[in-house]
Amino acid sequence: MTTTHLLYLHGFRSSPQSAKARQMAAHVAQHHPGVHFWCPQLPPSPQAAMHMVAQGIADWPRERMAVIGSSLGGFYASWVAQRAGCPSVMLNPAVNPARDLARHIGEQTTWQNPQERFFFLPEYIDELRALSTEGRPAHAPELVIIAQGDEVLDWREMAARYAGARQIVQPGGDHALSNFGDYLPLITGFLALEEPVQCLFEDRIGVQSV
Repeated sequence: MTTTHLLYLHGFRSSPQSAKARQMAAHVAQHHPGVHFWCPQLPPSPQAAMHMVAQGIADWPRERMAVIGSSLGGFYASWVAQRAGCPSVMLNPAVNPARDLARHIGEQTTWQNPQERFFFLPEYIDELRALSTEGRPAHAPELVIIAQGDEVLDWREMAARYAGARQIVQPGGDHALSNFGDYLPLITGFLALEEPVQCLFEDRIGVQSV
């Protein structure tokens, strides 16, 4: 079954303007123009973020959708995949954000626009705990791409959390997965993104391929 609807979830303090989100959007637009791609700006509240996502994908065909998530977005992607029963790709995913983000409570800025500010509130920690899917079996294929050189998250925790997934563990690298472009063919192949339709039509000159 091919994927016709693709959701991309950015990480903490990130946005749809992140390098990976823009690369993914451009790749889909160029090579898979028939795929509906959505990368929403997620609100700071995990509960509100997943409520918005759930509403946004409510009418998507579950058998033809997939989700990609980076860092905190990878944690969210597992929640979406569990709920929708769809394939997922996690990029240096956060595995215990309730623990790791507790020290980031307070005012924050986004990486792509330091002038944009938001507050990460104490109650968001419990919201993260409520979204955890750890210990639950995956309902669809999972791919996780992990950089051993991740300076933010422990790659060993990521590998252990997704032990049942197909894993690509990259020596070195960084949390941003700066060589993300190298993995685009692998990701699109894993998710079986819909290819452009080749049509035949007949005109006055003859049969042509479009």
